[in-house]
Amino acid sequence: MAFGMSGQQVVSDLRKVEMDTGHELGLSATKENSRKVTEYQQFEADLRMQAARMSEIYEVFFCLENSIRRLVRDAMVEIEGPNWWGSVRVDENRIRKEAEQRRQKEIDSGITPRSEDMIDYTTFGELSQLITDNWDVFDAIFVSKRAVSNVTNQLNLLRGPIAHCNDTDDLEQERLNLAVRSWFKIMS
Repeated sequence: MAFGMSGQQVVSDLRKVEMDTGHELGLSATKENSRKVTEYQQFEADLRMQAARMSEIYEVFFCLENSIRRLVRDAMVEIEGPNWWGSVRVDENRIRKEAEQRRQKEIDSGITPRSEDMIDYTTFGELSQLITDNWDVFDAIFVSKRAVSNVTNQLNLLRGPIAHCNDTDDLEQERLNLAVRSWFKIMS
């Protein structure tokens, strides 16, 4: 156990050296070779290192946001059936119309729509709204409606820089880790 933890610390320290100096030490060789983006090597080394670091943070948020979508979808299907999206449980103006406009924008732009499932077009804030608007469905899953609002508000603030390709410092990464743990802790 101590060896594994010290090994992780060594890798973390070496990545910091890569970042600070702009010299690649070969820690990301497998990832770099499997990239599908053409001419990825044309980007500056410091940007590639920041991207590699941020990809780990993005991965955490990707998993969290999509697990929340599944949780909401599954709970709503259980109560309303497979056509839950068209039910009164989804606010017409604040959620349904907004998601439908996002989907139509993708279609009108000529890009492949991301999904046939409308919940995939909801924002993180709208997911939180679906939970709190339908508290009778989710009160058995979470310990407190206010806790859901507080934790999702914090997660939404932390999401901004991640979703918009900005670097975050170690303190914000720690905040994200704590907020994710808080999310799972408020589940009954």
